Order: sequence, then C-alpha cells, then structure tokens
Amino acid sequence: MQKVYLDNAATTHMHEEVIQEMVNAMRFNFGNPSSSHFFGRESKGYIEKARKTIAQYTGVTSAEIIFTSGGTEANNLILRSSVEYLGVERIITTRIEHSCVAETVNSLNKNQNIQVDYVNLNDKGEIDLEDLQQLLKASDKKTIVSIMHANNEIGNLNPIEKIGDLAHAHNAYYHSDMVQTLGHYAINLENLPVDFASSSAHKFHGPKGTGFAYIKKSTGLKAQITGGGQERNMRSGTENVHGILGLGKAFEMANENLEKDMDYIFALKEYAIQELQSAFPDIHFNGMCATENSLYTLLSLSLPFKDGLIGFELDLRGIACSQGSACQSGAAKSSRVLNEILSKDMIASTTPLRISFSTHNKKEDIDYLLSVLKEISARHSATA
Repeated sequence: MQKVYLDNAATTHMHEEVIQEMVNAMRFNFGNPSSSHFFGRESKGYIEKARKTIAQYTGVTSAEIIFTSGGTEANNLILRSSVEYLGVERIITTRIEHSCVAETVNSLNKNQNIQVDYVNLNDKGEIDLEDLQQLLKASDKKTIVSIMHANNEIGNLNPIEKIGDLAHAHNAYYHSDMVQTLGHYAINLENLPVDFASSSAHKFHGPKGTGFAYIKKSTGLKAQITGGGQERNMRSGTENVHGILGLGKAFEMANENLEKDMDYIFALKEYAIQELQSAFPDIHFNGMCATENSLYTLLSLSLPFKDGLIGFELDLRGIACSQGSACQSGAAKSSRVLNEILSKDMIASTTPLRISFSTHNKKEDIDYLLSVLKEISARHSATA
C-alpha cells in the first residue's frame, strides 16, 4: 500500500543528522549535567552549545532561552508564572489559540479569578486590531496579551509586530505561541515587541518532548517546576541531554536551509491549491490559508460533501492527514477553531481536512491524495 504523510503540522520526520546527533549523545554524553566531574561538565557544555546556537539564530542572549519539554510546557510556564510572579490580573487572547493556551487561560480564569477578554475575529479568523486596542484601553489591570504567531489549524499569520506594539503602548506583556513559525521563518526575537515565546522541536524535524521558551531578560518570570535549579532556576529537573542536542541540531539545519526549504514547500502548496480547485470547484479554503498571509506549510480545507469518517477512509488508503489539531490525544473531535469562524451551514454541509507539507513530500503525494478524494466524492455523489 502506498503511504503518504501530509500531517507535518502535527509532527515531522526527524532528519537523519538529528538522529545521529542524539545517538551520539546517548552513547557518549551520559553524564548528569549537574554533576561537577568531567562527564557532567561535558554534557553541560553541549547543552550550552545548543542554547547558544538557538540564541544566535533568534538574535537573543543565551540566558533568554530556557529548555522545556515542548511548546505546551513553555506556554504553561509563561502564562502561569506571569500570574503568580508578575502580578498579571488579566489575559487578552483569542478563541482560536492552541488548546494548551486556551485551557491554561480557562484554568487561570476559573481557579485564580483572572479576567479573560477575547479579541474579535472576522470569518477568516483575522484579528480585529481596533478591538484589541479598545480592550487594552478598557482596564488598568496588569495584562498579558497571548496571541499566537500562526494558527496551527487554519495557518493564519498574525501581525505580531502590531500586536506587540499595542500591548507595550498600554504597559502590557506580549506572549506569542510560535510553535508553527520558529524553525520555519527567519525570526529575530530581539527585534520583535515580544516578551515571551514558545517553540517545539518536533515541528521542524527535531525530537518530540523537547522545546524552548524565550523569556525576555529582566521580566522577572520564575519557575513553575522547582527542586534543582536547572535551566537558570527557571525549570528544575535533570536536563534531557540528547533531546536538547537534537533540538539544537534541528534548529541549526532549519535555519541554514530556510530559503531553499521554503521555496520547495511553497511550490508544493501552490500545486495543491490549483489541483484541489480543479477537482472541487466548490471547495472552501478556511481562514487565510490559501493566501500569502498564512503558513507556507499548511492548507485547511472544507470539502464540498459531508463525510465524518474521511480521516479513517484516508488512513485505510495510506494517507495521513488531520481534521483539525492533532493535540487532542488522537480523538476525532469537532474543531473548536473552525466552529468559531465558519457558519453552521458550512460546518453541516462540508468536510474539514488539514494537509501540511514538508521537504519530505512530493507532487506525487498530492496527486495520490487527490485521486482518493475524488473516489470518495464520487461515492457520495452516487448515493446522494
């Protein structure tokens, strides 16, 4: 059976060079980085080298990069510590953030009485900057704005410079979930009005279970995980040495090959748009995903027929796609993001599908997907 992987927004293949980096670390760099002997110092040195690599590519200091288990932990650290240690009493966010932000915000609202305000969105999922400005003006409470750089389901790129400038103009912090963009774009965090950001290695061909938080110096953020003082007292626990070295290698490769990889993947996306429109003239592209103001790695579709089992049917034919976010423990659930921006009629009469690309994909993958989707569509037409 032909196998096609088109779910790169969920996770990516690990590069062979990254695997080798991790294997070498597991084999030779087994020392505890907190130990004072040679084996520990050697492991610690490699961790700091990876941290320096990330800091150099993002234009910040090494002290501002904190290794975590991934984007979810980084986002939780930033939001919860902002409330606990920075005196934040209000969070401004959107209703289409990643679940690790949305659920953390809901928890802080419920359990710590943090005020939560949501920025208005249009039917494409775009942020109303005037509404954001009015929300910032409406209260003197210490505020953090938490709005992602790019949406993981519909691909919208948000204007983080404008968002950050507005936040800072009203003495608010700005946190941006950058899991879908760090490693895919040239991003200088020092030159952006962003106080906090998050990243996850497995989105750019690194290992799962490792990532980092960017925490701007002098913000005063403190640890949520305590008991050892690792990561500059920001995240206790023995460091995942091989994971961190894999992260560093993947981030280096992503940034070194950025333009070439971007051009290749963007061409695949353009080809997919053309072929999908040709096969399904009534197809709807959700959000801004079919425009330049979106991730070049992702397409979110609403196919012009209803099939709640399409993910299962594609899987039987060897095709891996997603019907929304993959961060819901594998469960097939109605997309919270699409429910927020699409009409009830659109949701009732169409089938959502998210396809996402990497350099491991070819046009033949898209051709095979199209051939299977046409078969499924023809079967629905025959029984209509």
